[in-house]
Amino acid sequence: MKKNVLLLETIAEEALQELHAAVNVFTGYEDTGLQVALAHGNIHAIITRGKGLINQPLIDACPQLEVVARCGIGLDNVDVAAATARNVLVINAPGSNAATMAEHTLSLMLMGMRNMYTAVFEVKQNNWSWRNQYTGDELNGKTLGILGMGNIGQRVARLAEAFGMRVLYWNRSARDVPYKQMEIEELLQQSDVVSLHLPFNNDTNGIIGAEQLHQMKANAWLINTARGALVDHAALLHALNTQKISGYAADVLPEEPPVQSLPVVQHPRAIITPHSGSLTIETYKKICLLTVGNVIAALTNNHPDPNSIYNRHALTTNKKL
Repeated sequence: MKKNVLLLETIAEEALQELHAAVNVFTGYEDTGLQVALAHGNIHAIITRGKGLINQPLIDACPQLEVVARCGIGLDNVDVAAATARNVLVINAPGSNAATMAEHTLSLMLMGMRNMYTAVFEVKQNNWSWRNQYTGDELNGKTLGILGMGNIGQRVARLAEAFGMRVLYWNRSARDVPYKQMEIEELLQQSDVVSLHLPFNNDTNGIIGAEQLHQMKANAWLINTARGALVDHAALLHALNTQKISGYAADVLPEEPPVQSLPVVQHPRAIITPHSGSLTIETYKKICLLTVGNVIAALTNNHPDPNSIYNRHALTTNKKL
């Protein structure tokens, strides 16, 4: 008998077809997931992307729950502790967006450093003469400081090297990479571009605040394609207004769509994209297919990829795996 899966958000069509072929699919879009779960009760798996919340009430409403999954990497919208307490597998897609997020990061660096956004805008306004006041620089010969040398950070480092950049990094533990590791303060002082590739947790919340922004070079760019809350946006706005840093480019915000951070979004020296770095055709499809495949494997006792089970160590302790 097919098991039941609650889908909180749309996924790639190819992945949806695989899901329908293997399980019964219930949809709980627009915050209706809890109502659907309460109505059916026998939900065995819940799949979300970046917005649909898999929280304690939803988990509690599904007494037969075996798996919760996010088509993505970060699990900010999944209550991992609540799922683990119920011996429920938490599945994500680690490393699946490294290539596309590294590309997006370099795109933001180039747009910012070369003043490309303004250049394109001025030409569209039929202001070709703006070239006479153009100010911009290049990545070649500059120093890139990376906070977080994981899959994405390492790929960004390799791309930056190809552009002729010197790479420094900070990570909580040393990595086997050919780049110099240093403390955050020293890295900020030496870098022309600082790029954030850290997970969001209690330790990294606001890791870039007023003190850190003050330590950066006045001509430096801060790039954030990780999590919006890594940066104190009030301090960031002040730094932009007082020219403590040259600019900010990001694909993430503390709240999406922006409310409190709207002044940063609208700032002339900020470039913000709408959390679209992983939404390329190929990566979106890959992430959805990978996640759905592992969920189906878990529900049919076919052993999902162990690396996709975020809470595998805790569940091993609980003798779930």
